[in-house]
Amino acid sequence: MSGTLQLPAPTWFIGCGNLGGAIVDGWRAGGMDLGPVTVIRPSGKQVEGTRTVTRLADAGPPPKLAVLGFKPQKLDEVAPGLRQHLSAKTVVVSLLVGVEAASIRQRFPGVQAIVRALPNIPVAVRRGVTGLYSVDADQGVRQLVNDLFSALGFTMWMTDEVKLAAVGSVAGAGTAYVARFIDALSKAAVQRGLSPEIAAIIARETVLGTGWMAAGTGETMDSIIRRVASPKGTTEAGLSVLDGEGALDDLIAATINAAALRGAELAREAKAASLAEETRTA
Repeated sequence: MSGTLQLPAPTWFIGCGNLGGAIVDGWRAGGMDLGPVTVIRPSGKQVEGTRTVTRLADAGPPPKLAVLGFKPQKLDEVAPGLRQHLSAKTVVVSLLVGVEAASIRQRFPGVQAIVRALPNIPVAVRRGVTGLYSVDADQGVRQLVNDLFSALGFTMWMTDEVKLAAVGSVAGAGTAYVARFIDALSKAAVQRGLSPEIAAIIARETVLGTGWMAAGTGETMDSIIRRVASPKGTTEAGLSVLDGEGALDDLIAATINAAALRGAELAREAKAASLAEETRTA
């Protein structure tokens, strides 16, 4: 990580669960100074390298960067108190899956910019994928946010929130699906007589090695398959099960679709809450 890359001072994490913690872990692993970071979490559980407080009132001056790292369902519980502590110079980075930029802007009307960021958990080891989206961030803000997340892996700006949601459904949720596949591969190895420990290592390293080879060579998945699967060989016999009637493709498509549908539900819930708030204050 570049020694010149610095977090704005102060930077707040409002909530710091699995995803927020993974971001902090990645920055720490890359040698970034976490001195500017204050984590606000009711539990008070310390986040290594940061100042951690339990109340917004104890966080200090308004942040230049505020990362929303709580559950989407808690937005309307957190927003009324939080917006009093933000300023016109605050950039809000939302990690809230399914909550659209307009819904966030409605709750924080006075801030400088709203940026949605959908990273996946491997940002913790700086091998993550992050989708970014904003309608009101200027070039300076975009460069800052881009640099901070590029330090954690592959980062791309999306042109609309439909494409951003696709990144979340595939890359964000996909980490869990890949983990499930590795677990299934490991269980199959145990059924073939290997110990659980050895089976887990073989399954994990096989997936890691395949991905690493593809990333390093640029080779397509079809090309890798052709290199492994000899005609009428053992690999081809197994592929006939995965490929039969599009079984694997259909299963993965249905899995991603389920995640996307839930994201759309969260977006509708946030919009409904925004309309309700506007009605009460009209």
